[in-house]
Amino acid sequence: QVQLVESGGGLVQAGGSLRLSCAASGRTFSFYAMGWFRQAPGKEREFVSSISKSGGNTYYADSVRGRFTISRDNAKNTAYLQMNSLKPEDTAVYYCAAGRGIPTDRIRDYDYWGQGTQVTVSS
Repeated sequence: QVQLVESGGGLVQAGGSLRLSCAASGRTFSFYAMGWFRQAPGKEREFVSSISKSGGNTYYADSVRGRFTISRDNAKNTAYLQMNSLKPEDTAVYYCAAGRGIPTDRIRDYDYWGQGTQVTVSS
């Protein structure tokens, strides 16, 4: 079992920045690829970014590439999502997830999920 807790969400103006954190406990953090997903009201959960177990490979949705940066610190059992140049359409609940396999953009490939943190971007 892996427990995941997100933090760092909040209200920010368009063009601003936020840094989300995902703290993991339980099994060895470095055994898992990590992903960030988001869900806006009335919409399906969608992929945002993912990172390999070592942190050497990262992947992004087209909508966030160049604005968001995913990273991880295996010594601190924490994954991060740095979000810059935020837009109102980035408003959503952001979830981190852990998966035993390679990092993907598919929800079904992730075994453990956090409870989510709200990000609201005002125009």
